[in-house]
Amino acid sequence: MALFKSPTLTIPDAPAVPRHIAVIMDGNGRWAKQRFLPRVAGHQRGVKTLRELVLTCLDMKIEYLTVFAFSSENWRRPADEVSFLMDLFVKVLQREFKHLHQDNVRLKIIGDRSRLGDKLNRMIDETEALTADNTALTFTVAANYGGRWDIMQAMQTLLREHPEAAAGFDEEALTPYLSMSYAPEPDLFIRTGGEQRISNFLLWQLAYTELYFTDTLWPAFDRTELDRAIASYQRRERRFGRISEQLRQDDPSA
Repeated sequence: MALFKSPTLTIPDAPAVPRHIAVIMDGNGRWAKQRFLPRVAGHQRGVKTLRELVLTCLDMKIEYLTVFAFSSENWRRPADEVSFLMDLFVKVLQREFKHLHQDNVRLKIIGDRSRLGDKLNRMIDETEALTADNTALTFTVAANYGGRWDIMQAMQTLLREHPEAAAGFDEEALTPYLSMSYAPEPDLFIRTGGEQRISNFLLWQLAYTELYFTDTLWPAFDRTELDRAIASYQRRERRFGRISEQLRQDDPSA
């Protein structure tokens, strides 16, 4: 059974500060190119930005942060860049996992881990186990992840464990097998770098998420930029299928 109900099944709370933020961290390479630096310099600076975002989320009492680190389509990038990103992932885990634990952050890695290598998979297992009981923030990194892959693997697992579901199943039956069944669906989605698309990220989970796009390149995304994103979110009317008049009737302060 899923821990959280989907907005397609129930009307959730709409907190003033998002409970769950999902981010596509786009623009590292362009940030580096603008400074006549190699693309890898942008990825290194992007790690620093991500570290600062985690600390900001802790400060703001945001409960869930999910970031798209490497998509299933990113393997199409130049081989040397892919190799650098995999090495960077290992180094970041080695350097940061103790700090995450000290800050009471729970780390989760989602995606198809079959291509990540034995060393990286061991480190992921160790870090997830170490931080499993932490409660201040659940920080999820999507690596070799694709939204369609997520839905397909959920369906395959459901049918393997419940063959009778081949005759038909509902949303509630599938949800526990999705990669992020441990988290509520995101309130706010942010994409940096000027592109305005979801790019196969959390296709199921973003059904009722508020979308925010900014031209700011990821390495330059700071707390001020996050405040702008949250301010935009706070101006949205989250109806979840209802009409505005119903929201006013349900709000005694309106």
